[in-house]
Amino acid sequence: MKSPDFNQIIDRHNTGSVKWDFLDQYLQLNQTDLLPMWVSDFDFQCPKEVLQALSSRIDHGIFGYSERDELYYQSAIDWFSRRHKLTLHKEWFTSIEGIIPGLSLLIQMLSKPREGIIVQGPYYGSFAKIITMNDRVLIENPLIEDTEGYKIDHSHLEQILDQYKPPLLLLCNPHNPTGRCWDHDELLQLLILCRKYGTTIISDEIWADLLLPGQKFTSILHLGSKWHNHVIAATSASKTFGLASLRISNFLIPNPSLREAFTDRLNAHGLDVFNSLSMTAAIAAYQYGDTWLDQLQDYLAENREWFEKALASSVPWCRITKAEGTYLIWLDCRDLGLDDNALQQALIHKAKIAVSMGCSFGDKGKGFIRINLGCPRQYLEKAIAGLAQLTQ
Repeated sequence: MKSPDFNQIIDRHNTGSVKWDFLDQYLQLNQTDLLPMWVSDFDFQCPKEVLQALSSRIDHGIFGYSERDELYYQSAIDWFSRRHKLTLHKEWFTSIEGIIPGLSLLIQMLSKPREGIIVQGPYYGSFAKIITMNDRVLIENPLIEDTEGYKIDHSHLEQILDQYKPPLLLLCNPHNPTGRCWDHDELLQLLILCRKYGTTIISDEIWADLLLPGQKFTSILHLGSKWHNHVIAATSASKTFGLASLRISNFLIPNPSLREAFTDRLNAHGLDVFNSLSMTAAIAAYQYGDTWLDQLQDYLAENREWFEKALASSVPWCRITKAEGTYLIWLDCRDLGLDDNALQQALIHKAKIAVSMGCSFGDKGKGFIRINLGCPRQYLEKAIAGLAQLTQ
């Protein structure tokens, strides 16, 4: 089959794309000349095998109530075994339309109103939303900035675990927005502390497959069965293969009582029937997506390398955070000396790009921006040219 052309420009306007069609609604930016580099979906077609599987399913023409079959489970189990040397079991799987809805239901299930939930800043904005809108209290365990990438502050973590006795910690691994992939020792320290204080870890691992060359993903589930009663991992094919609107995700829950309680909660909300096209796409992606993903990872690595060199040459005031995964780049713009509002205005009116402002990731994100590198190289060239205008 012909190799994918990741340099191809595909017009996403008028497709209901949040990133391209809804800048005004989501960011209050009504200009039509902005290059959108904010939402973390990419601008590439999904694998041809997925398109073919979807086409065949559509040709069948009947879309009655659907359930996950053996192939659905086995394709995911085989994928994680093949790509990450991670052994999963069918009985661990619970499924829901998206990771954020699942996290929200788990917060409701495993905590009480006004109890604290730990996140690690700079944190994904949707984590804050589902914590506060569920009447829980966000407790921040800020990551430590380091020249080698961000690090977990385990000492501070123990302080807040001891002080607040929070029932939950939301982990993001690989981390959005910084791109850190937490290693075995970091996760082990996290597990030891959380078990000591009775805190369950829910690990959002949606970025697991999107690694930079030579990097390894370590799941919270990799650390062994002795920890399995205290952890939940959330996964999906959506980020890996560009299937975000075909919403289906898997929450892997080894603890039988936790799993049964979560399944009951899903049933109580009528979330016990699944989108047939979502399942078809996920199965095909996990069965046939290896070669496509390898090619995508190569392209994304080239994009990052090109962007870093161009940034160093043309935008020397902007510092890059070292990362191991994701197709996001976390940029330190503090040397410009602008507050976040002034920085955003400069990006809009001079650089002509729409980015994710770092302040939307909490206090630790102030002065930073997040840019999506999951796009054809031409978009990155425009972004560099725009950023270079900020000091003109």
